[in-house]
Amino acid sequence: MLSRKQLQRYSRQIMLPQIGEAGQEKLGAARVLIVGLGGLGSPAALYLAAAGIGELHLVDGDKVEISNLQRQVLYRTNHRDKDKAQVAAQQLTAANPEIRIHAHCRMADEGWLTDLLSKQSFDLVLDCTDNLNIRHTINRVCRTQKVPVVMASVRGFSGQLVSFDFRAEDSPCYACLFPPAAEQSDLPEAENCSTVGVIGPALGMMGSAQALEAIKLIAGLPVSSLNKLQLFEAGSLEWRALALASNSTCPVCG
Repeated sequence: MLSRKQLQRYSRQIMLPQIGEAGQEKLGAARVLIVGLGGLGSPAALYLAAAGIGELHLVDGDKVEISNLQRQVLYRTNHRDKDKAQVAAQQLTAANPEIRIHAHCRMADEGWLTDLLSKQSFDLVLDCTDNLNIRHTINRVCRTQKVPVVMASVRGFSGQLVSFDFRAEDSPCYACLFPPAAEQSDLPEAENCSTVGVIGPALGMMGSAQALEAIKLIAGLPVSSLNKLQLFEAGSLEWRALALASNSTCPVCG
């Protein structure tokens, strides 16, 4: 049962018939892992903390740099050279001290991620990285551990959003869409925000969309990006959607 303080804090959300008190209780009982606390992870984490997700785990091995501040809205100038995960945890705790937040000041390699997801029950993982190898690692581990994942990316003015619910045996995966070998061949690992540039508000749009899809999935609402690649063009404010299917030759789930 929600406390009086929770009913007050989340009142505008609870008023929605799609959420209500039952939905808010689901959010409060949820444990979510956010990998990457940059331009996508910043807005995603802010909105999930504000929505009352009961437990957030924040993963990032980087420190705050001055060039991050154009798009990574969790950080301020005085946070330079501090661990992103630790600063993010402090910022989110200040925004909502009623939830539990755990900072992991490290990168999410396959062994560590497998160990974490096998030892603790997570409702959802958000991939907010700009690293293709880590994205494929998250895809493999989440599929093996049967944990849903919401992925997003932005390059320049173009954004992508897709979700997979690996609790379903017939779910496609990220490697069905972008096979690892082809992905690495066509798009070098060095090609990320630091080399090709990115417009900050597009990251805000996609990170917010990740948070929205996460809330919907946890609350049991239809998820518009489930097995569907949502493409956003910030230059024209246009969305397109491409339905996905399992690939029988997929190296991960085929």
